[in-house]
Formats: sequence, structure tokens, C-alpha cells
Amino acid sequence: MPASALALALAAAFVHALWNMLLAGARDSQAATAVALAIGVVLFAPVAALTWHVDAAAVPYILASSALEVLYFVFLAGAYQSGELGLVYPIARGSAPVIVLPLSAIALGTGVAVLQVLGVLAIAAGVLLVRGGRGAVPGRDVLMALGVGICLAGYTVVDKAGLRHAGPLPYLELVLIAPAIFYFVLMSRLRGREALRRELRPQTVLAAIGMPGAFALALAALRLAAPAPVAAVRETSVVIAALLGALVLNEPLRRGRLGGSVLIAAGIAALALA
Repeated sequence: MPASALALALAAAFVHALWNMLLAGARDSQAATAVALAIGVVLFAPVAALTWHVDAAAVPYILASSALEVLYFVFLAGAYQSGELGLVYPIARGSAPVIVLPLSAIALGTGVAVLQVLGVLAIAAGVLLVRGGRGAVPGRDVLMALGVGICLAGYTVVDKAGLRHAGPLPYLELVLIAPAIFYFVLMSRLRGREALRRELRPQTVLAAIGMPGAFALALAALRLAAPAPVAAVRETSVVIAALLGALVLNEPLRRGRLGGSVLIAAGIAALALA
């Protein structure tokens, strides 16, 4: 793996963890997510237009992915509203590939390798460590994080097929337009326009840039290296998020949570490399 690709993949991991941290640390995570998503779609539109390539066959996949993205952001913002970054992020990121594996096997007819099984076991053990003992964290936070993972797994499988009919950048823009409008309107009704205005801050704008920015960095890394090692390196975001939660948001960095995050990252890397 070239050093340039490694640097880009690590940057993608950091930026992804960073925008999640910014939303988790917002005064109102749900309002901040609505504002950041809307800003991100507007800022990303010119880039998508310059690389436009979308066939009509992509439309069903775009609609399905958009619906899953709506649920993804509902669960994500809801989880960050009360849950800690160091809990929500690794469970959400770790559960997704575990769900994708059987979905891909059923929907796409792919086989399951030994390394993939080991990766799933490592992720499962890591999630248990991050979760802690009974009563260590509210069950609602864990369920919301798992909801994020389920949605992530669902749109990953959908997008795998949809990207056969569209360029990645315009596809991403089209997928996010409907969720951005829907979630902004929903939060303006539920939280009020004043709550949205209060979250129009530099941190929210930075999160908005980070959403498509992490994706763009990953694409740049993929131009220089094979997908498997790039995907594996990107999953260091799980450990980065745990550290950011402790250093910036003053979340407790228990040994079990940090060790679990490392196990989850290793498990996802194993799945990527299998």
C-alpha cells in the first residue's frame, strides 16, 4: 500500500470520527445533524455536478438508499443526543459489517471465508467489551447504535448494486438530498427553528464539510491502492472516535471500552482483507 494511499485512508478515518464527534458534542445533536446534513448537501452539489453520471437504472437504488439514510440519521442523532461517542460509534460501525456479511451471502451469493468468521467473532467480543456489564450504559443507547448499524448495513448492500449505474459522487448527492430535506423539516417541527438556528455554528459547518469530505478522501485513497487495505485502514476510525470522545468530550476511557474498540477495528479490518 503506497504511503500516499495510507495517509489518505487515515485522513478519511480521522475526518469520519471527527464529524461524528462534533455531532455527539453538540448542545442539541438532533438539530445539529439536521443543519449539518443540509449544509453538506448544498456544499457537495457543485462537486457532484462536475462529475455527473447517473443512469435511469440507478433510481430504484437511490430511493431505497435514501429511505435507509433517513433512518440512519434518525438513529444516529438520537443515539448521540443521550449516548457517548465512545459507546455509540464503535457499536454502530462494528455491527454493520456483521450484518452485511449474511446479507451479501444471501442477496449477492458471496461465500464466507474463515478470516471473515474470525472477524465477526472479534467484533462481537469487542461490542461486549464496549457495552460493559449489565447496567453499565442505558439499553436505549445500545439499541439506537445497533439501529445505526442495521441501516448502515442495509444501504451498503443497496449502494453496492446502485453504484453499477452511477458515478459515486453524484450518486451520494442524490441519495442524501431527500434525507437532508426530510430531516431538516422534521427537526424544525419537533425542535423548532430557533433550535436549528442555535446549531448554525462553526462546529456544525465543519461537521457538514466532514460528511462528504471523509467519503472524498476514501475515494482518493482507492485511486492509489486496492479496496481491501484501504477499507481496513479506514476502520481505525473506531479507535480514533474512542480517543476523541475521551480527549475532547471528556468521556471516560475505560480499558474495556478502548480494548473493545481495538477489537472491533481489528475485526472489521479482517472482514475487509478476507
